[in-house]
Amino acid sequence: MWELSREVGDRLKHLELPFNRFGVDPYGVSRRHLRQAFTGLTWFYRSYFDVHVHGVEHVPSHGRTMLVGNHSGGVALDGAMVLASMFWELNPPRLAQGMAEKFMAKVPFFSSWTNRCGQFTGLPEHAEQLLRDDRLLMVFPEGARGTQKLYPERHSLVRFGTGFVRLALKTNTPIVPLAFLGGGEAIPTVYNSKRLGKIVGAPYVPITPYGVTVPLPVRLDVIYSEPIRFEGSGNEEDEVIFGHVQEVKARIAGLIEEGRRLRRQS
Repeated sequence: MWELSREVGDRLKHLELPFNRFGVDPYGVSRRHLRQAFTGLTWFYRSYFDVHVHGVEHVPSHGRTMLVGNHSGGVALDGAMVLASMFWELNPPRLAQGMAEKFMAKVPFFSSWTNRCGQFTGLPEHAEQLLRDDRLLMVFPEGARGTQKLYPERHSLVRFGTGFVRLALKTNTPIVPLAFLGGGEAIPTVYNSKRLGKIVGAPYVPITPYGVTVPLPVRLDVIYSEPIRFEGSGNEEDEVIFGHVQEVKARIAGLIEEGRRLRRQS
């Protein structure tokens, strides 16, 4: 583990973040916390799961960028693997910063830790500021609806929110669609318990055939597509925005099908 921690530390030196002499950037992102987080995450990325990353060359090496993908699995496994792929497969590495569900801000220790690692509460003003500072923003427009998919629905897409397109237009940000596959196999959800969710302070707790919400060591795929750029100001009519959303959603649906073919051929 020490060797891995040192390797993570070496990658962090190339991360394009303005850390001060204390190792903290203007958003409070901490180099020390990132080192600890990526050391643990990398073990899952390299050793526990069989992760396949495709099309990473489509992600810009610098500048404001929005990664937009589907939810797969009952917990934030998709976001974690996107984070790891951006850190290890890009040269230089980039920190993907996500917008966490608002309920997570109510969990004291977890909230503080995720903020130190660059993952903030999903407020529009947070997302806009990150993009204006040329950060890499990770968005899952299905929201909590997407994480509640049951095992038979694992390759489906539910309704997308529209805010991400207005934000991309307002900030002149390219959208890189991505597909994540395997989350439904890692956490094969058969039921979402809202009662258990209330106990732990979450909207629900996914229930698997084996009872506990512990991911299985399965194959995971992350597929990135060419960037999409939309022209506009963000103040367009809803019909225009919805059309752009559907274009992104269709691209992600195509990536999911591509991923299914890759998995069948392996």
